[in-house]
Amino acid sequence: MTAPDAAHVDDLVVGWRRAIHREPELGFAEHKTSALVERELARAGIPSWRVAQTGVVGLLEGGKPGKTLLLRADMDALPVPERSGEPFASIVPGVMHACGHDAHTAMLLGAAVWLAPRRAEITGNIKFVFQPAEEGPGGAKPMIEAGVLLHPHVDAAVMIHVLPILPSGVIGWRAGPMQASADDFTIAVIGRGGHAASPQLGVDTIPVAAELVSSLQRIASREVDPLESVVLSIGTIQGGYRRNVIADRTEIGGTVRCFSHELRASMPERLRRIAGGIASAHGASCEVSYEWGYPPVVNDPRLTRLVAGIAERTPELGGVVELPAPRMGAEDFAYFAQAVPGCMLRLGVAPPGQDDPAMLHSPQFRLDEAALRSGVRTFCELALRLPQEL
Repeated sequence: MTAPDAAHVDDLVVGWRRAIHREPELGFAEHKTSALVERELARAGIPSWRVAQTGVVGLLEGGKPGKTLLLRADMDALPVPERSGEPFASIVPGVMHACGHDAHTAMLLGAAVWLAPRRAEITGNIKFVFQPAEEGPGGAKPMIEAGVLLHPHVDAAVMIHVLPILPSGVIGWRAGPMQASADDFTIAVIGRGGHAASPQLGVDTIPVAAELVSSLQRIASREVDPLESVVLSIGTIQGGYRRNVIADRTEIGGTVRCFSHELRASMPERLRRIAGGIASAHGASCEVSYEWGYPPVVNDPRLTRLVAGIAERTPELGGVVELPAPRMGAEDFAYFAQAVPGCMLRLGVAPPGQDDPAMLHSPQFRLDEAALRSGVRTFCELALRLPQEL
């Protein structure tokens, strides 16, 4: 097999990215994307198989015995209507690749195609994991449960995620906490309905819920060590029937983000204590439901420094920087990083000339496709060098 040059692979990556972007698919419905991945892996001579419905795993066995490195990309889009203005914008109403997963998939596929004819240079094995449903309900955990870390056993896992606030082509790394956990909660305040002209005869749940919204913010400001990071945000309030009716039930819903496993474990009790106390003080009651989501992504320090060192020695990147702080967004790569040493990298994709680019999950999100070559080069260099250093 003739080894493709880097420029040819770059062109392929941009084409794949645009094709995937034009026809985005939601979690566990990535049928066209999975088929594209399978087709291109087969053309490169890399055997692949399905895992967790629409997930695809390709295995490249190196020419020399050694350890196994897992490289991961996510494939799913978001239920967001696209307003980016790109000529290859989504043709699927209400669905858009607003988080860069189209770029992640194309970059990893490009690395696989470039590496396949060079397998004799590879020590150990490279598993290319194309994961479904990162945006929800989560594809990493079912892939792991289906044995993606076995046969052969995976020794380390690395992923790259685009970030529009980093300059184009720059690789960002950070040892330790990288992304926060993401848990959801619902609190139902239960009172007694009645006529709005006679509030004394009922128990109005709307002002109780309003007081609860304010009081919950004191968890971060007064109960948690200021050196710890926690975000508690209320995203929904639902209550009432019409303007002249006392609401007998009001529900608030929100999310909790943090990095500490101990702090995370304490949050349900904190919510129940505060909600129960405020409801009781006003003659109401409450029901608190707490849904555990993705755990925090914690980059393995040793692995991350090895990865950063390889990136710093990789030509053609736009630069390599240590990120000053983690971000409060969540990523289900956390499950891979819990099971084996893991490292999540960021890739700068800020479009040229934009001082305030649209952020991830925005309908206006765009990225600089010239940055994709940095992601491909990084994946390739890690595949060639990292298994020897693990």
